Amino acid sequence: MVTKVLVAKISDIDVLGSRTLQIDNTDIAIFRLSDGSIKAVENKCPHKGGRLSEGMVCGTAVHCPLHDWKIDLRSGRVQEPDEGCIKTFETELDPASGNIYITL
Repeated sequence: MVTKVLVAKISDIDVLGSRTLQIDNTDIAIFRLSDGSIKAVENKCPHKGGRLSEGMVCGTAVHCPLHDWKIDLRSGRVQEPDEGCIKTFETELDPASGNIYITL
């Protein structure tokens, strides 16, 4: 079953910033990229569990604050030479209301 959940308003997240929330024991980070797009991922680096919401966003990637692993926010894949992947969530922005939804 697909569930769409209201998680924030676009005005709640600065450009290149993030917000976090907990849904069903999963910590999720929501990022607002410089192009205005919204990405949502599991807030846990696959290497040592660093909180990605505390990392620096560059383009469409976030750098883990612990060991600087670079993770693509679109695919969840870790950039080589490192290996790993995190869960991503489909996002939707309602331009009329500014509401951000994620699909679980």
